[in-house]
Amino acid sequence: MTIRVNRRTALGLGTLGTLGTAGTVLGTAALASAAPEVAEPAPATPRQAARRVAAIYARETVRAGGNWQAYVSVADPAGAPVVAVSDEPDRLLEAYSVNKVAVAVAVLDKVDRGLLTLEQRVEVTEAIVVPGGDGVFSLDGAYPSFVTLGHVLANLLTVSDDTAVRLCGLVCPAAELNEILRGKGFPNTQVQPVANPNRFFLGTSTPRETHDLLRALVAGTLLSPAGTAFVLRLLRAPVAHTDGVRRVMSSTERARVATKAGWFADARHEAGVIFDTAGAPVLTYALFADGQAEPGDYGATHPAVAARARMGRRLLAAVDRLTGTGITHRPTAQRPSNGG
Repeated sequence: MTIRVNRRTALGLGTLGTLGTAGTVLGTAALASAAPEVAEPAPATPRQAARRVAAIYARETVRAGGNWQAYVSVADPAGAPVVAVSDEPDRLLEAYSVNKVAVAVAVLDKVDRGLLTLEQRVEVTEAIVVPGGDGVFSLDGAYPSFVTLGHVLANLLTVSDDTAVRLCGLVCPAAELNEILRGKGFPNTQVQPVANPNRFFLGTSTPRETHDLLRALVAGTLLSPAGTAFVLRLLRAPVAHTDGVRRVMSSTERARVATKAGWFADARHEAGVIFDTAGAPVLTYALFADGQAEPGDYGATHPAVAARARMGRRLLAAVDRLTGTGITHRPTAQRPSNGG
């Protein structure tokens, strides 16, 4: 079952016909953005939840402004997922750090095939560190050093370390990485090669392909059970991205969300999976945004990031009464330590 809704139709703007003058459309959008929300019972069916999700998306993207492309679905135990949002889902976009999930999948595919191990060591030289890049490796200044491939992937998917991308390129060159992703059915989710075969820009994807990659990941069809669990443990970790969808959530609620954000120039993207309380996937989202105000703001106050934070708590509430489908992925228990 598919509910095809974009921001105009979700707001009732697509049916204005000849009455839809610029003033009428903008006025309706402004009212939709500013009107106070009324507490409603949590949806009891996937179709109801999809309608709620579509309304949340419409409201928040209009409020944030700029350009949005997205694909969001709600799991349905009776059959195929219900598509809640399909907003230019096949537009090819620069995915930025959202594609670090795809990079990790390619590296772990080689682990699954016995070509690499998570325990093997990778050298971190001064030349390979991205100066001023996001993450940890650019901060310590202690080079050369060695880390395990597992440590590289942990930094790649939690704090979104930019140097970790280059370290992955040492063990999975761009051409091989793209071949692995094409072989898994993702011809648009590709890194961009450069002259050095072991380096690449993070490349492109589409909202639909990013969504489908995450669906395949939680379904266990991309990687071995161990590889799947490794990726999800990182994407659900307390140190993973919390400025967007997970921001207005408790620690227990955050553990129900596996997410990866990507930011560069004026783009602010995020994609992930929300699990039910038992750990089965119940909602999958790919939210791509650019063109909002304040392109130099990479923090939580950026309009698109703030919009995702408002969406996140409401998306969780929209599926809170639903049961997910497929494999159950229970979160790893986190036990804060005071040292010792």
